Amino acid sequence: MLTEATLPALQRAIHDAGVDGWLLFDFQGCNPIAGGLLGLHGMVTRRIFVWVPGEGVPVALGHAIEPGPWRTWPAAWQHETYSSWRDLEAAVGRMVRGRRIAMEYSAGDAVPYLDRVPAGVIEMVRTAGAREIVSSAALVTHFVASWSASHVASHRRAAAIIRQIALDAFALAGQRARTPSPIAEHEVMAWILERFATAGLSTDHGPNVSAGANAANPHYEPSPKRPRSIVEGDVLLIDLWAREPGSEQDPATTGVWADQTWMATIGPPSARAQEVWAAIRDARDAAIAKVLHDVAAGTPLRGGDVDDVARAVIEARGLGRFFTHRTGHSIDSRSLHGAGPHLDNLETRDERLLVPGVAFSIEPGVYVPGEIGMRTEVNAYLVEGRAVITPDDYQRELIVA
Repeated sequence: MLTEATLPALQRAIHDAGVDGWLLFDFQGCNPIAGGLLGLHGMVTRRIFVWVPGEGVPVALGHAIEPGPWRTWPAAWQHETYSSWRDLEAAVGRMVRGRRIAMEYSAGDAVPYLDRVPAGVIEMVRTAGAREIVSSAALVTHFVASWSASHVASHRRAAAIIRQIALDAFALAGQRARTPSPIAEHEVMAWILERFATAGLSTDHGPNVSAGANAANPHYEPSPKRPRSIVEGDVLLIDLWAREPGSEQDPATTGVWADQTWMATIGPPSARAQEVWAAIRDARDAAIAKVLHDVAAGTPLRGGDVDDVARAVIEARGLGRFFTHRTGHSIDSRSLHGAGPHLDNLETRDERLLVPGVAFSIEPGVYVPGEIGMRTEVNAYLVEGRAVITPDDYQRELIVA
């Protein structure tokens, strides 16, 4: 968050990025990156801008009828208001005229998770006199996507808990499959949610519990409206994610997400299940090895590089056309699918560097419609000189439940 304490580090990063400042824009939540950095509370229905210069104090610009959200804006920083569009454009011009500025913009929409400022606003800022508008990618990586020590601790606690819940859920499904009353997918989902609550974790939806051909839908969610029992011979995918909820009075205490996917078969696996499992496991392990090696060696590493490594393994097994999504997504301190670098050279051209502080999932998958689906997922976070994979004891072999 942008505060007097964090401003010096942010201004150093602005200087290192070779820009004169960072222009934050938001309108009714269209830019969650700016919203998260500013942390405004109360009614904000009009356009807002905040200019963070490489030197000097930030300048906020909000509508005259909405002073409330700016009550916590530091008194030493500037706060301007506008009523008319003419006032707004004149104020923006004073901020940006003749300057090279960073905004949440991605040329060609190469990285849509960064492309948060409407084209019309970009045009207006250029007309107001900005010399050049460049992407805020590096600034977002360092000041939005990076984890603190407390984030790491909360993530590790959640990762250990959801790992055990996944293993226990497989045991439950296997036991019930050998009775006259096998458990259904949606019942396992409800059981997992109860375990989350007992453990003091929260989630936003899901989890994904999918048996047989249902696992070929990467975003499948079971429902009692279409119950599907888990029976002998099934491949079973469980994708679960959760975090420590924190305090409503202090959202900053909310924990960081842990996100894992585990695979099992109910009874002995078929040759096909073993083939697909080996492909995704080996792809995951190749991606992990790439991250561990390059981070330890100090070699610049892009998210897209890791995606290429994992994808090459699955393509070599003849299953490449069934790996239809990126290898991994950013996990930042606010969002499960965060604003930081993704492991992606398929859906987007993500050339952002993986740097100390960032975190992401590693989750290759194979989805053959109507037949089989498998995915294996771990998380990684980077500290200076090394990468850490969670959970500590992640899946190596296909579980037989």
